[in-house]
Amino acid sequence: MSAFHFSTLDHHLMSLAIKLARKGQFTTTPNPNVGCVIANTNGGVIGQGWHHKAGTPHAEVHALKQAGEQALGATAYVTLEPCSHFGRTPPCADALIQAGVKRVVAAMVDPNPTVAGSGLKRLSEHGIDVSFGLLSEQAQELNRGFIKRMQNNRPWVSVKLAASLDGKTALANGLSQWITGPDARADVQAHRARSCGILSGSGTVLADNPSLNVRYNELNSAKNLIQESELRQPLRIILDGKNQLNDNLKMFDLPGQNLIINRKPNPLLRASVEQVQIASVGNKLDLAAMLRVLADKQLNEVWVEAGGMLAGALVQQNLVDELILYQAPKLLGDKGQNLFVMDELTQMNQAKRLKWSSVRMVGDDLKMVAHFNQTTE
Repeated sequence: MSAFHFSTLDHHLMSLAIKLARKGQFTTTPNPNVGCVIANTNGGVIGQGWHHKAGTPHAEVHALKQAGEQALGATAYVTLEPCSHFGRTPPCADALIQAGVKRVVAAMVDPNPTVAGSGLKRLSEHGIDVSFGLLSEQAQELNRGFIKRMQNNRPWVSVKLAASLDGKTALANGLSQWITGPDARADVQAHRARSCGILSGSGTVLADNPSLNVRYNELNSAKNLIQESELRQPLRIILDGKNQLNDNLKMFDLPGQNLIINRKPNPLLRASVEQVQIASVGNKLDLAAMLRVLADKQLNEVWVEAGGMLAGALVQQNLVDELILYQAPKLLGDKGQNLFVMDELTQMNQAKRLKWSSVRMVGDDLKMVAHFNQTTE
């Protein structure tokens, strides 16, 4: 953490930049969400912007364009360190230098090794007053998947679960529609829209023939944040170690791309469906290797909707960052299917430990979010 001093005005303007950055949460992948506010010497906002989509101008460029000549001598508040390298767009550090800003405040240093402090250094070398660390926790939460991919070569993994009050995800015969109500299902659609990929297993796909897509008409309040024309379908990722999938599944005919991860190619699937082969650990696909494949494909956040076998395996191997449980006020009885299939524990200290992040009502259901305490390397 930095030792810089920040004023009340600094906090206010960085809060505005973070609010702007959130506007890109459905569209910027694989890039991070970034917001920028430019203020004059009196603290008045003269320019603001956010990153909309990969390949388009970054937040700083939008803000500088709005500020125009007033940017000379101004302060720029940016939620992420300005880039110093040429990617799909020119370096934002150079744009700030050319505009003549006097001070740059960044919420956090860029975890991307190609930047990693070089943007702030470049600004400082050109006489710009540089500081960082203001509202860093909020900025990090905004880009937790990007940070995870850069630092650990894995995406952020969220496992979504829907269960009855007695912890059952389906009846013994597999029926599960619908345990939760329409508000919870709309909330799931918003999570899907923010994710880079939706992960499931072939058993679940064959049993339910799901769409695993984002349905704009079900987004509810999230419609205020994204236009239907901007909607990006997450990559559908299916683990199929036994090549059980066939070409007649609903998801193959829907907009969006599909990725099948298996041991060997499945000749029954159409050529437009991408297949990637990974090794096995014992008689199961190597889940850690699978996540590295997804990181290499620049996926920042993966949303898991799967049965107890895959969910349990991911948890047991410490590959999950977050659990999101929607719990309905229903009882399905002891014969119903469980949330996780995991090895039996014999000591209480073997239990997986989590930390509550939030608990709130979503319609008639409870939404509980918990993060794992352990660091997944």
